[in-house]
Amino acid sequence: MIIIAERLNGMFTDVKKAIAEKDKKVIQDLAKRQTDAGARYLDVNVGTAAADQEGTMQWLVEAIQETCSTSLCLDSQKPNVIAAGLKVVDADNGVLLNSTPLNKKNDDEILDKFIEMANEAGPKANIIALTMDKNGVPQDTDNRVAIAAEIVSKAMEKGFDTQRLFLDPIILPVKVPDAQIQPTNILNAMDQIKYLSDPAPHMTIGLSNLSQGTTERSLINRIFLPMAISRGLDSAIADVLDKDLMNVVATSEMLMNKQIYSDSFLKVYTAANQ
Repeated sequence: MIIIAERLNGMFTDVKKAIAEKDKKVIQDLAKRQTDAGARYLDVNVGTAAADQEGTMQWLVEAIQETCSTSLCLDSQKPNVIAAGLKVVDADNGVLLNSTPLNKKNDDEILDKFIEMANEAGPKANIIALTMDKNGVPQDTDNRVAIAAEIVSKAMEKGFDTQRLFLDPIILPVKVPDAQIQPTNILNAMDQIKYLSDPAPHMTIGLSNLSQGTTERSLINRIFLPMAISRGLDSAIADVLDKDLMNVVATSEMLMNKQIYSDSFLKVYTAANQ
């Protein structure tokens, strides 16, 4: 399971304050703690913390790379912010460009731009693509799968290896009116997305979006994640510092025969991912 740690995001109060004060220590501590907890990638998102998003993205990347060599996930739907991060990121370490829809009303070629940036960054640069187009987020299974198929088709046309593609079927907060059907729609979409190519594209989700605004956030996330893993999910942007959640990941992989059982399988999983 590829866990993309979510906490280096300007939407969080401590990160926003650190960005405003250019306090590297807060950023570097979070980077190290999430790496030690088993993160494969560190999601780096400027959020609303700075007017100069390009410069701030570069500052965050450089601060993180001073203290750890964990692969980074540059998180912005603005190609110029991603491009700024790519100028200073160590792409040989692996990098994820997060994220692009199929298209936008004001940019019909945004997916092409992300593919071009990933190719220029090298073979270890991957893309998270949202099952979303100029009409917005699909509310049903069929449209999610149809957009996913278009994304895969375009990637293949451009010679972009589907193993470098992470498809995100877009989780919506379960608390939103009429949204409780969405987790089932997403699971059903996953059942079909995994057959869109051979080898299949990766699948990822922004797990914490599901529980946004609820009172039992960790519980909701912990229950949905193994359900999604059983349908082919192999990646998630999640709170890697939630030990119970990480134990769910380890247990799910053991029960699906992706790691050998031992009485200390939780410790083994943690050690293997550090």
